[in-house]
Amino acid sequence: MVAAPEKPILEQQPLSAEELRKIDAYWRACNYLAVGMIYLKDNPLLKRPLQPEDIKARLLGHWGTSPGLSFTYVHLNRLIKKYDLDMIFLAGPGHGAPGVLGPVYLEGTYSEIYPDKSEDEEGLQKFFKQFSFPGHIGSHCTPETPGSIHEGGELGYSVSHAYGAAYDNPNLIVSVVVGDGEAETGPLATAWHSNKYLNPIRDGAVLPILHLNGYKIANPTILARISPEELESLFIGYGYTPYVVEGDDPHIMHQKMAATVEQCITQIRSIQEEARSSGVAKRPRWPMIILRTPKGWTGPKEVDGKKVEGFWRAHQVPMGEMQNNPDHLKMLEDWMRTYKPEELFDETGKLIPELKELAPKGIRRMSANPHANGGILRKDLKLPDFRDYAVSVSAAGKEEVANTGLLGEFLRDVIKNNPTSFRLFGPDETASNRLQAVYEVTQKAWLANYLAEDEGGSLLSPDGRVMEMLSEHTLEGWLEGYLLTGRHGLFHTYEAFAHVIDSMFNQHAKWLDICKHEVSWRVPISSLNILLSSVVWRQDHNGFSHQDPGFIDLVTNKSAEVVRVYLPPDANCLLSVADHCLRSTNYVNVIVSDKQKHLQYLSMDEAIKHCTKGIGIWEWASNDDRDKEPDNPDVIMACCGDIPTMESLAATAILRAEFPDLKVRFINVVDLFKLQSESEHPHGLSERDFDGLFTQDKPIIFNFHGYPWLIHKLTYRRSNQERIHVRGYKEKGNINTPLELAINNEIDRFSLVIDVIDRVPKLGSAAAYVKERMKNEIIDNLHYARTHGMDKAEILDWKWPY
Repeated sequence: MVAAPEKPILEQQPLSAEELRKIDAYWRACNYLAVGMIYLKDNPLLKRPLQPEDIKARLLGHWGTSPGLSFTYVHLNRLIKKYDLDMIFLAGPGHGAPGVLGPVYLEGTYSEIYPDKSEDEEGLQKFFKQFSFPGHIGSHCTPETPGSIHEGGELGYSVSHAYGAAYDNPNLIVSVVVGDGEAETGPLATAWHSNKYLNPIRDGAVLPILHLNGYKIANPTILARISPEELESLFIGYGYTPYVVEGDDPHIMHQKMAATVEQCITQIRSIQEEARSSGVAKRPRWPMIILRTPKGWTGPKEVDGKKVEGFWRAHQVPMGEMQNNPDHLKMLEDWMRTYKPEELFDETGKLIPELKELAPKGIRRMSANPHANGGILRKDLKLPDFRDYAVSVSAAGKEEVANTGLLGEFLRDVIKNNPTSFRLFGPDETASNRLQAVYEVTQKAWLANYLAEDEGGSLLSPDGRVMEMLSEHTLEGWLEGYLLTGRHGLFHTYEAFAHVIDSMFNQHAKWLDICKHEVSWRVPISSLNILLSSVVWRQDHNGFSHQDPGFIDLVTNKSAEVVRVYLPPDANCLLSVADHCLRSTNYVNVIVSDKQKHLQYLSMDEAIKHCTKGIGIWEWASNDDRDKEPDNPDVIMACCGDIPTMESLAATAILRAEFPDLKVRFINVVDLFKLQSESEHPHGLSERDFDGLFTQDKPIIFNFHGYPWLIHKLTYRRSNQERIHVRGYKEKGNINTPLELAINNEIDRFSLVIDVIDRVPKLGSAAAYVKERMKNEIIDNLHYARTHGMDKAEILDWKWPY
């Protein structure tokens, strides 16, 4: 590892008097715009004294962090111009949009995308009014914000997003401002370790800027209240070279910041040049900046005798009640006039030319950088033909294969064919989830220290494309940043622990939804693909803590325009689904597939047809189409998920043997949203098609992978809802055998047969003997499991008998 260089004493003053005057004026313009966005709906240039009717009725913006954000943005612009840098800007602090929208507007991008927000007085008035105003934009750096790939306010994801954007982008520098409230979160704490995965040869760089203004909403922040020595030691411990810029005098701070940012950019370039010229990838101590400024810097010092600047009261709106408090109205006007707008804008409302020249041009503007609209740069994956990995199925339900093992072989060749645009992300579980075939073409990314024994089997390499870290937060953040800047990937994890990323999934799904419906200029990005394996029904060895299929419940709450859930029953279906998901854009695709060996049912041609339809009758498992003379079935055996499918088939086999005259229709669901009405989801079946498959009145015994009430939620509008009887996980499990766990939750074959007997009137009392035998089977199998610690051989070795 490269030793930490001695920190330079940054006493030089790199800005000439003229440069200092201009950069301060530009920053004043940014701050003026930030205040205007929060307060004004009219009179944008203060050409007349402010009146109550100029003020928004609801003041919803956040001032506290905005001056620090624009201060940073302006200084980064200077270095972009000086060194022709390819750079994007991520704002971590929540509700910090005024500090970003200001410079974005001033450099012209906003008006190019939104022509009605033109660079004149009329456009400025509309620009002010739209902010945090009904029907317009929010106070985060939302998808509507040019240059943004990170909304802010997500609390903890900015640094992982930044590194995700930098991977495989060798010329890109990602500047990320971290709010000091955000810095208290768990996701942010682990994300600092992303520097152990950044290869200075093939990747870009991240310049983290920790913005300490001392307070969050109503409390001091931890990192602002520890000693400078502790703080510096913390980031040295994380592996960075920290540079501190602190103060409140703008002119002094401009010189400090100019010198420090230049030092950091020079250091980044030096690290990259050394690595790229030598061809040796080592982990350097990348630079980072600790920026200390007052909260609400340059705003009112006090309001109504109470401290504001440099205190938590500056967090949101320093003062309100403008309509009925003349003193506050006067204070607002005085505050805005301290920025001297008449020196910054001409009579028409345009930024004066000498300031306009300070911003970069074209795509060098951080607000217009193509990496921040990743769909522009995205190229389709070069995918191998998934059919080449097919399982040969000569007869349904006779042979077992590890489904995700074949997916690993497919992903191996996806990585091979796309060596700079696809990565696999997972928390130390690549081999556990049976995806280890990828190691035939790549290794695990790693730039931290190596031990001698690592050479034997740890599969660590600076060039690895498998991203493993025991932090689902960081992995998900990396992948989102990678996708948002135009690349492709897949995230896999144990099903029960996908909940760690619940809020991250939520935010990304909302981002995609806004992009689809309201931000036409954002080009579609690759879908976020999530594979859930090591599923609830095969966590019998890990116990109750690892049994939770509820992530898919969360997914179904999001917009039908952006979420998809697939539960392929076998390997060929999994391959077909995976190929489809990797080709798609602007979705969150969740695939649920267990890693253990499972029976195989469909040939590849059959699997493609089945997955294309998303739901269908398995004729070979049904007997209601006897002699090709279709008749109404007596019962529908429906299933969704690999283990529930096997148990439903086993139950069907018992029913056909015990009741030869019973007409059973067997339906398997791959695409979960097929169950919804077509009026609620684009994949939903029409009422006619649903009734055609399930009939209008016959009992449905639905064996489901997840919580049973989810099926009722999805089918609530279907005819005769009371006939749909769902079995699924009911929080009943511990250290069990697979069948014991299934019996505890009543998804097992014997319980399903009993369900049919209880719901098909024609079986009558004659079925009582079968029902008794099923109850005895349940008792016998539970006793066997508790005695022998395993299931009976006839359960373990069961095959479809027909």
